[in-house]
Amino acid sequence: MRPPRRLRFSRAGWFFSGGSVLLGVAAIGTGNNLLFLMLGAMLGFITLSGWLSEQMLRRLEVRRRAARATAGAPSRIVYEVRNGNRRLPAYSVEAGEARSAARGWIPVIEPGQGGTARAEQVWETRGVYPLETVTLSTSFPFGLFIKERDVDVPGEVVVWPRTDRPVREPRPAGERARRTGEVFAGSAGARGEYRGLRPYRAGDDPRDVHWRTTARVGHPVVREYERDRSRALWLCLDLRAAEDEMAETAVEIVAGVAAAAVRRGDAFGLATQDTRVRPGAGAAQLERVLDVLARARFRPDAPRLEPPVAPGECVLVTAGGPGTGWGDVFAAAGGGR
Repeated sequence: MRPPRRLRFSRAGWFFSGGSVLLGVAAIGTGNNLLFLMLGAMLGFITLSGWLSEQMLRRLEVRRRAARATAGAPSRIVYEVRNGNRRLPAYSVEAGEARSAARGWIPVIEPGQGGTARAEQVWETRGVYPLETVTLSTSFPFGLFIKERDVDVPGEVVVWPRTDRPVREPRPAGERARRTGEVFAGSAGARGEYRGLRPYRAGDDPRDVHWRTTARVGHPVVREYERDRSRALWLCLDLRAAEDEMAETAVEIVAGVAAAAVRRGDAFGLATQDTRVRPGAGAAQLERVLDVLARARFRPDAPRLEPPVAPGECVLVTAGGPGTGWGDVFAAAGGGR
């Protein structure tokens, strides 16, 4: 039931419109031609304002670029607005999500040209949020009214969990988790046996760049190492719980442990009832894990968690009671300590 066009009064618009009504009453009561002339001019301003703003908004096209966000932190959404009008510039254009107060502003868009608006928005909890409608608005030309137009632009934004929750390192018993796992090759962190050279990939350690070969071939080339089995840390998140505060705490514990592993240069993997992320290291691996955590869905009827290796060689993170037989356990009730 949301109309495609909406008109809101600015403060100046309320005064101007109220003055027009009072002037009309006075003109009718007195029959003064000068008052009628002034009333006609004011009504003409209102009509011209509505016509010009409509001509400007109806030919605007918009595209949205939403980066990944972190829960509780400001995230920037970029709107690329193009003016399809061949003669009339677009002035004072605002763009933002429908039913959201966050807006980006473009002072002017020349005919046939484009402009960029940036709006900051905060999502309090992790997850995948659908984005459906972009609202374009303007107070052009006189600032009396704010006209809005909705444009359907389907999309979504992935909100990662926080990675700054204070968590301890796995206890010595959990060190066995680092002595298992798959053979892993070619990412940042502690080095194993040298294997060869390969093209650079996002998340690789800059220390691994082979500068002589890079200069010769014209693109970044890195040294590739065989990962030692002692470097793979398996994090297992149990989804058998209700979607509540404890579940969100468990997700943040996994994110915090993974971020700490990246800072140490360790390889790590993630396993849940729904998906599995093979061991890796570096910023790219952390992004893969955070994407999975953003989509993690807790439910009491989830199947039993099957770890990729023996439970005694993995680190369990749970929102319920502490498990037994695992190399180490992080319980959400303990806050990751």
